[in-house]
Amino acid sequence: MDIYSIKNEENEEINRIISDVEFVEKNYPGRYEILLPAEPSEEQLLEILEVDERQWRNRELEATDKAAQTIDWPNRDNILTYRTALRDWPSTDTFPDTRPELGE
Repeated sequence: MDIYSIKNEENEEINRIISDVEFVEKNYPGRYEILLPAEPSEEQLLEILEVDERQWRNRELEATDKAAQTIDWPNRDNILTYRTALRDWPSTDTFPDTRPELGE
């Protein structure tokens, strides 16, 4: 059993499943990518974690877009600081282990 990324027609990930290759080839021909083999290396595990954390970061940036663009948004200064921390996070020593947090 391996972990697979299932893709849509635009090659965007729409799901992840744990399965054997026969099932994936039969049900998702040409629309999958193996993410993690049954016995992953430390490097493979770190790569998956980094991808997941970047996706989380991108969702956080998207969720705070409106607040960043609205001058009188409550807590806007903290949100702008948070967004800077999110953008810088992948180049820090704390990536991917410690996520930035939004201050009060």
